[in-house]
Amino acid sequence: MRKFIAGCIQLTSQREFEPNIETVGALVRRARDSGAEFIATPEVSGMFEPKRALHLEKARSEADNPFIAACRTLAAETKAFLLIGSTAVKLDETTLANRSFLIDPAGEIVARYDKIHMFDVDLANGETYRESALYRPGEEAVIAALPWCKLGMTICYDLRFPHLYRALAQAGAEVVTIPSAFTVPTGRAHWHVLMRARAIETGCFVIAPAQWGEHAEGRKTYGHSLIVAPWGEVLADAGEGVGVITAEIDLDQVAEARRMVPSLRHDRRFAPPQN
Repeated sequence: MRKFIAGCIQLTSQREFEPNIETVGALVRRARDSGAEFIATPEVSGMFEPKRALHLEKARSEADNPFIAACRTLAAETKAFLLIGSTAVKLDETTLANRSFLIDPAGEIVARYDKIHMFDVDLANGETYRESALYRPGEEAVIAALPWCKLGMTICYDLRFPHLYRALAQAGAEVVTIPSAFTVPTGRAHWHVLMRARAIETGCFVIAPAQWGEHAEGRKTYGHSLIVAPWGEVLADAGEGVGVITAEIDLDQVAEARRMVPSLRHDRRFAPPQN
């Protein structure tokens, strides 16, 4: 079992749970009907609420989260592995986790990952993001077991920290997920090149479901969900709009890419530069 079909769903998440549950359900079923055995949703699939106070008010604990419950039911219904790219999980009255979940075909949560790197930036177009004001960053890299391979779980801004992906690959990951909600300016400039770079430098398949379109309070996301092969080829690109992409994941390509460029085995210690 060295091959499987992966699917990414691309959506425009709303600021309430219910419409996202409905849309994700329809798209996951479409991906399953297209043959996908592993299906991934974007970052913040459960709720895209830009206002901090409202986000804290609406967020739920993992046990009480209606989006997580709906996705567990959906995985059991479709008999697919389902990756919730992420949804906000309430930790206490002032703090959330941006958490990704892997759900098996029985509807059981088999792995969790909390986003490590916080997107705290001021963009040239005037947009400001302060994830650390709302989310508690994760502290642990996560590898999960799939029937076909080991899966490295990451989220969005993690993409810009290549040492995380190197560590995952060296620990055995052959596929990495990078569910995202990239802004339009950074997406146009960096999305494709960074996703291909992470695949090439690790010899991993990259599965990157993405948010697309205009959300509450005028927030806009880039789209272009991607599935990238270990040699850097883009196997599927969702472009703009809500929809589904699928591609065959042939794990023999991982071994071949790493044989041709065995850089994961060539790390050397070095002294840091002196100021």
